[in-house]
Amino acid sequence: MKKSLAKVIGVIIAIAAVITIVNSLFVIKENQYGLVREFGKIERVISEPGLYFKIPFVQEKDTVTKELMLYDIAKSDVITKDKKSMIVDSFVLWKVTEPRVFAQTLNTSSSGAEARINVAVYNAIKNVISSMTQTDIIAARGQELTDLIVANLDAISQYGIAITTVEIKLLDLPEDNKGAVFERMISERENIAATYTAEGNSEAQVIRNSTDKETALLISEAQKEAEILRAEGEAEYMEIMASAYNDESRADFYSYIRSLDAIKNAVKGGDKTIILDKDSPIAQIFYK
Repeated sequence: MKKSLAKVIGVIIAIAAVITIVNSLFVIKENQYGLVREFGKIERVISEPGLYFKIPFVQEKDTVTKELMLYDIAKSDVITKDKKSMIVDSFVLWKVTEPRVFAQTLNTSSSGAEARINVAVYNAIKNVISSMTQTDIIAARGQELTDLIVANLDAISQYGIAITTVEIKLLDLPEDNKGAVFERMISERENIAATYTAEGNSEAQVIRNSTDKETALLISEAQKEAEILRAEGEAEYMEIMASAYNDESRADFYSYIRSLDAIKNAVKGGDKTIILDKDSPIAQIFYK
């Protein structure tokens, strides 16, 4: 009887030991933060994966994910600086950066975090959109607009979380005023195009005027040089002629040649008869 009782007690002790060991050991995975609570208060934060020990029945284990989380935000209607309505549809990528703060403020609740994110992102989008005109928003859509929104999300860090990006899935106009807005945008673009065309034509005219002026100057310079060369040639010709007539033998020769040229020019027609006075310089060449 005593042996049976001893066996029962031993079994009970063994079971209690197993239960104690099971309640003392816990595993933290690669994608988790571990929290050890003692009577609800966080005593330890575990960042590395592995097997850990806690005081059984006194301390409790809790976990917070390290993974990047996606939260899809519902479409919202926001007003631009120039009082135009726009529809924004976006999603957020976020993660826990301070597990202790996250657990203390949101009690490790993802839904609680998403509620805070929803408010923070909506306010950031509203602040950014309301500070820009509709045209500026359309021009900045993409990374520039995302960066502006993320820059307005500093307050979210008080919950131990960080938003890595806010992606705009849709940035559109309400259906009831799309047509009017598109027509206005087309008109603005046409005005800009007309301005650029006018500026281009003005610059082209300036270039043409400048070219015409340069061309006129070049032609004037060329004509000036031509006149100078012509004058120099004539002066040189006159010097040659003067030099030739200074010599009596040469002067007679040139007079003879010029007289023959005059006779040649005179008999170019059908009538080959020439009547000369005996005292004519041309007639004199036949008496020599």
